[in-house]
Amino acid sequence: MAEADVTMLGGPESRGVLRKISDMLEVIMKRMDTLSKLGNTTTDSHRLDELSSALDRIQPIGLVERIQAIAQNMSDMAVKVEQILQRSLATNRVKDGATGQCEVPKDPHYPDCPSKVDWMRARWTSDPCYAFYGVDGSDCSFLIYLSEVEWFCPPLTWRNQTTTPTHKPFPKKQAAFRSDIGALLEQVGTGKESLSFMKRRMRRLAAQWASAARRLDDSLRSQWREQKRILVHVGFLTEESGDVFSPKVLKGGPLGEMVQWADILTALHILGHNLKISVSLKELQGFLGVPPGRGSCPLTGPLPFDLIYTDYHGLQQMRQHMGLSLRKYKCHIRVIDTFGTEPAYNHEDYATLHGYRTNWGYWNLNCRQYMTMFPHTPDNSFMGFVAEELNDTERLSIQRNKVDSMAVVYGKEASMWKGKERFLAILHRYMDIHGTVYYETQRPPEVPAFVKNHGLLPQQELQQLLRKAKLFIGFGFPYEGPAPLEAIANGCIFLQPMFKPSHSSLNHEFFKGKPTSRQVSSQHPYAEQYIGRPHVITVDFNNSQEFESAIRDIMRTKVEPYLPYEYTCEGMLERVHAYIQNQEFCAPEAPFPSANTSSSWPGSPPSPFVLLPNSSALAWASNISTPPSWPPLSALRLLASLEGQSCIDACQSAGLICEPAFYRFVNIKEAFSGLEVQCEGVEAELNHIFPAFSVESSECGLQKDPLLFSCAGANNKYHRLCPCRDYRKGQVALCRDCL
Repeated sequence: MAEADVTMLGGPESRGVLRKISDMLEVIMKRMDTLSKLGNTTTDSHRLDELSSALDRIQPIGLVERIQAIAQNMSDMAVKVEQILQRSLATNRVKDGATGQCEVPKDPHYPDCPSKVDWMRARWTSDPCYAFYGVDGSDCSFLIYLSEVEWFCPPLTWRNQTTTPTHKPFPKKQAAFRSDIGALLEQVGTGKESLSFMKRRMRRLAAQWASAARRLDDSLRSQWREQKRILVHVGFLTEESGDVFSPKVLKGGPLGEMVQWADILTALHILGHNLKISVSLKELQGFLGVPPGRGSCPLTGPLPFDLIYTDYHGLQQMRQHMGLSLRKYKCHIRVIDTFGTEPAYNHEDYATLHGYRTNWGYWNLNCRQYMTMFPHTPDNSFMGFVAEELNDTERLSIQRNKVDSMAVVYGKEASMWKGKERFLAILHRYMDIHGTVYYETQRPPEVPAFVKNHGLLPQQELQQLLRKAKLFIGFGFPYEGPAPLEAIANGCIFLQPMFKPSHSSLNHEFFKGKPTSRQVSSQHPYAEQYIGRPHVITVDFNNSQEFESAIRDIMRTKVEPYLPYEYTCEGMLERVHAYIQNQEFCAPEAPFPSANTSSSWPGSPPSPFVLLPNSSALAWASNISTPPSWPPLSALRLLASLEGQSCIDACQSAGLICEPAFYRFVNIKEAFSGLEVQCEGVEAELNHIFPAFSVESSECGLQKDPLLFSCAGANNKYHRLCPCRDYRKGQVALCRDCL
């Protein structure tokens, strides 16, 4: 089992394995200490014989394989053995005369220094990376390491500080739109069916990306765009994470993630950024500058990237191999996260204390660093993907060739068809039903005989099928995939099941362990909410009358192909461009309000907010100086939720979007007075529904930790303060003044 797998499992058994491995390594280290104490007459050859004998005695319980697993970048055991011997020799030299030259400082600005030195004394041989950085077992080497490589001890006055490299910032370059994807295709590489699938998609959409780039370039012509150095590490495709997707590409497995990653790579390339792509642990280590060893030490230099796009698997791999550098550089990371991560699950301590701890989440990121497939979680950033657009000729051809009595089922795996016979029989009375279920030799028995099954189709052939069909019908799974948008874009009506009750981590196995409490009301909530009738019809499939009535309505309804702007190439380029140029999570935000701000606010009582005419919402007063913010504060609309209502729903009911970036500006006592809330007192605490107030008890609460600012979450006792914003038509991720 690879180290990554051991860590990901996290169970008692894997922890036991790690303890055994640690104990075995201790045996070797003690043996090395014994060898290093041998007299000068002991030859190197004799030492190696001793080591070989020690290894032979322990090998039957699988030591070599275990060491190889935890030292993944050290494929040659001989090299590791040689390093251990070198460290032992160095330790021997230290004991001969260098010990005691350095006193461990007791500096109140570095309170952890003495305990870190103690740790190094006991454990510095536990990872070869310490020797790589010059640690040799002496206190001097510990202090040099802890002050110059890590940052737990003060700089040493006797060290020549010029030896510590000073890294000049990389010069800023202007990004220029690209129309040729040849260089990108080369970078993606070969050897996996998943990569081949992604490259086929890139080629098929290349002309649409190029055309979209020209249009966006025209609309942004006056703007200077900085070219960013970007690493894209697709963790779920690495062998170390199991790469379960590649074998399924040709067998009907889920392709939504690969569709999204292909489009992310293309968007970043077309926008003109400097890309590196990694689909293996070895590539990741090389790009980041990971020192040799087990990953305990920081990177060998400053992070060579402005941004890193990865997934949860990649984030886990970075934690194992970046040491303290992950904490230092995690503000540069963007996590592609299909279903979203809410703040209550992301805040490690809070999640652990309040029952929100799951297999995912708990990374203490700014939640806008998580990027979703659909705009269902405003606490996160909406990344999305693209669907193919039709030209006028294709649209005309679809209108001519639509077959009103033809339905295509959304379900490539036979297991999805189980238990669906009743409503398929109703549908069969009105329409010919087509399926695209994968099989090798024998037609799957789950697919009824009256269904014409085409087997798994290449994307272009599936496209042709959708262009002829009138109806695309979902069975309830998979959730929130790209296929319904592609069907609607090809002129189909999408019929999907309504969930009663809504599916969530509380009642449905699929969502258990996912870091969200989101209630999923149908198979595709985005299609239901943002597209709706006549393109999307959501009904209770368990109600035969309602289902049959929907089929009859569909037979009578004519629709045009439809694609929301945010899922076009231009829409995605516009959105990703706005994030890259405006989202900043590394610069510390100044406290708000600053010490002298609130005293200058006008009004009685003084407040930075004004009541909007004919509304119960507040806006930022135009005569108040506006702190730096993206989105700009001119977009802010502050309102109070109903009791037991989340800010997602409160903003939505006002035709707005909850905007977590604005929480820091409304997490002030003046927000309560602006909304005419009577507070007996205002307390700050860790609570993911705060800022909020209780009318019954006149309690008002502010948020103590910015990581817990959350659009999600509700409590029947409280009304929440909700910072909302407007949005651009067809581009829900951006406010009207956000570009």
